[in-house]
Amino acid sequence: MGMKKKIVLGAAVGFVVIAAVSANSGDGDKSDGKSSSASADRKAGSDDAKSGSGGDKSEKREVAFSGDGTFEVGKDVKPGTYRTTGNTDGMCYWERAKDASGEMDSLIANDNVTGTSYVTVVAGDKLFKSTDCEDWEAVDEKAKGTGSPATSAKGDGGMYRVGVDLAPGTYKSTGNTDGMCYWERAKDAQHSLNSIRANDNVTGSGIVTISADDAYFKTTGCKDWKKTA
Repeated sequence: MGMKKKIVLGAAVGFVVIAAVSANSGDGDKSDGKSSSASADRKAGSDDAKSGSGGDKSEKREVAFSGDGTFEVGKDVKPGTYRTTGNTDGMCYWERAKDASGEMDSLIANDNVTGTSYVTVVAGDKLFKSTDCEDWEAVDEKAKGTGSPATSAKGDGGMYRVGVDLAPGTYKSTGNTDGMCYWERAKDAQHSLNSIRANDNVTGSGIVTISADDAYFKTTGCKDWKKTA
C-alpha cells in the first residue's frame, strides 16, 4: 500500500509521497495503493477550470506526451518543464527516476496529483513515468502570460505558477477540519526537498504569504484560498 510520510523541513512539516509497488502492476508501477490501470479518453489541453488553475493563456496547449507511459529522458521526453491539468480523481501519479530498476532507490521525485502538477525533468534523469494522468504539455517558464493572474485558488487545485496562474500576496483558507490540508511555496518544479521554501499542514485556518519570488504554490486537501492582502 502507498503511504504519505511526514518530512520535517525546518519548523514546517510537509507531505512527501513515498509510493510502494502496486500488487496489481505487472511492470513495477508505483502508486498510492489504488489501481494504476490506464483511464480512457485523455483530453489534450484540459480546461484549467477543472484543475482550479488560472492558466497561462499565452501558452499553446499542445500535448508533449501521454499521461500514461514510461518515457526515456533525452529520447522520448526532452528535459524541460511540463504540466498536466484536470486530474480530478486522485489517481494521477508521476515519477522521475535515475535508472530503470523499478526500485525505491531509483526514485528522484514523485507525486500523486489532484488538479494540476508542474514537473521539471532534468538532463540527468533516466526515466519519467506517468500513470492515470491527463496528457502532459510543455511549459515555457520564461513566458509571463497575458491577462491578470487569479486572486483565489481551489484548495485541492494542485500547483499554481506564481505570477501566471496565481497572483502573489497573502491568502487565507478556513474551515480545514480533517488535518489533510497541505500547502507549499516552491522555488522550482523539481519536487526535491531543496525546492521547498516553506510548507505547512493546516487544521482550522491557514494563512500564507506567497512571494513574487516564488515559482510555484501547491495546495492539496485544503478549503479554497482567497487573497486578503
